[in-house]
Amino acid sequence: MKKQLKYTALALGVLLVCSCKDEEGLDVRDISVPDGFALSAGTSTNFSTASSAYDSYANWVTGSNLARFNSGDGLYDDIRTSGNGYGGGLGPVYAGYSCGSCHRNAGRTLPGLWAEGGSGPYGFSSMLIYVTRKNGAFFQDYGRVIHDQAIVGVQPEGKAKVTMHYGQFEFPDGEKYELCYPEWTVTDWYDYSVAPEDLFCTVRIPLRHVGMGQMMALDRNEIEQLAAHSNYPEYGISGRANYIVERGVRQLGLSGNKAQHADLTVELGFSSDMGVTNSRYPEEICEGQRQINQGSMMGLTYDQLDVSTDDMEDVDLYLHALAVPARRNVNDPIVKRGEEMFYQAKCHLCHVTTLHTRPRGATLLNGTELPWLGSQTIHPYSDYLLHDMGSEIMGVGLDDHYVSGLARGNEWRTTPLWGIGLQNKVNGHTYFLHDGRARNFTEAIMWHGGEGEASKNIFKNMPKSDREALIQFLWSL
Repeated sequence: MKKQLKYTALALGVLLVCSCKDEEGLDVRDISVPDGFALSAGTSTNFSTASSAYDSYANWVTGSNLARFNSGDGLYDDIRTSGNGYGGGLGPVYAGYSCGSCHRNAGRTLPGLWAEGGSGPYGFSSMLIYVTRKNGAFFQDYGRVIHDQAIVGVQPEGKAKVTMHYGQFEFPDGEKYELCYPEWTVTDWYDYSVAPEDLFCTVRIPLRHVGMGQMMALDRNEIEQLAAHSNYPEYGISGRANYIVERGVRQLGLSGNKAQHADLTVELGFSSDMGVTNSRYPEEICEGQRQINQGSMMGLTYDQLDVSTDDMEDVDLYLHALAVPARRNVNDPIVKRGEEMFYQAKCHLCHVTTLHTRPRGATLLNGTELPWLGSQTIHPYSDYLLHDMGSEIMGVGLDDHYVSGLARGNEWRTTPLWGIGLQNKVNGHTYFLHDGRARNFTEAIMWHGGEGEASKNIFKNMPKSDREALIQFLWSL
């Protein structure tokens, strides 16, 4: 336990200038941090509580970097079309028509499991549908992701349909709460139908793009030291790092629900999510499927790459340069009490409050260095390690049976909590966890199993006032 203390100190009351505009559009760049604010990401902290709180550039972004940030911002948000010219390349099948279609305001677009009951007959789902055989193998004619959207005249690979199951529970003090979980099926397969008894289907809703640059600049040695010393048998906690091979190099995984990527997956996102070919992924995602011929009949040609490496690096810079919202209401007595409860419940053993970035900062996908992200003290509320979260609740749990690198189906990377209290303001919803099954913070906590079981039970047995205070603390992040 004592080894953990050096990671959990909070930095409060530090002064910095803001890098965004407030809700009324007034430039607040030169306003000092008011009392009661806490830095989240060092020089990349902003102090907005507007709907653009996730989508503002950090104060160090100036000059040519600002021009590239704006270019990347446009490429992130601009709608791709099915044409072959600039801004084209969409499809033939896809999951999103722009980065911003799934990550509205750099956050989490309302997931289709609630808006459409799945993919919906016409609606856009903003979800990724992962499928495997029960033995863990991929389907040769479908790959790892079912693309539920397609350009006009082309058949999607399939559609997701969800049935929600609900359970009623109560805390020991008698307060009632409800949990629900989604049961997924795939319909309208473009080729052969997969029998349910041979199918594992799991759905991911978008991640918030908060703190991506700081994550890429993390001191890898510190993360590996956390893995080496995060064994707390009295609470059943033992985090471990994920390692994956990308570009032929074995690397520490940091990005994604299961820390299954070593970068921000810009090139993969253009390819798999939008069907936009690039230098790293030059083949269409439906190569060898009949959608290729259907696309040709609609006028598509496949003899060129759809997006340049320079453009993709501008998007990568945009993601690295996004500012992180500062904490709010940190002097509020209820928030302070909630912070005490956060520690009392041992949430900080996985949602580690304080980490550091390496001196040289981060490097973009085409080699551009960002030293401004270096040597920063940050507060992501995550150890970026894998933890078993898969104990059964309502007959199921958070085991999605999907292996990613070293991560098993029941293992998930600790979700960074910075900025999470503004998700409702930015995206208009409070759906959490990988598939959006949790509709609020309480449900998200009560879905914790496995290594999260002890913390959940401490929270469960708190007096109602302390549970509510802990939730108010989460809203302050």
